[in-house]
Amino acid sequence: MTPTGIITAIVIGLIIGLLGRLVLPGKQPIGLLVTIGVGIVSALIGTWLARQLGIPTATNGIDWMELLVQVVVAAVGVALVASLMGRRRTGALRR
Repeated sequence: MTPTGIITAIVIGLIIGLLGRLVLPGKQPIGLLVTIGVGIVSALIGTWLARQLGIPTATNGIDWMELLVQVVVAAVGVALVASLMGRRRTGALRR
């Protein structure tokens, strides 16, 4: 992967991760680096899932349906990671 590709993946991951956080209600106890990581993984999984669903991903311009799938995957990913991080911080036996 080229340095430009890595920077692009980080920027797209940040955008997808932030959009995923925006669609979730409440505050998520995860940091920016975790959000970027979730966003990058969600962008990759979302693109794969969009292709599996028959959504065109190689078009001229912005692929709005692919972006929608990526944001939904990111919201699920952020919710999952936030619940795991929140559970870890409070402890399993704490009430």
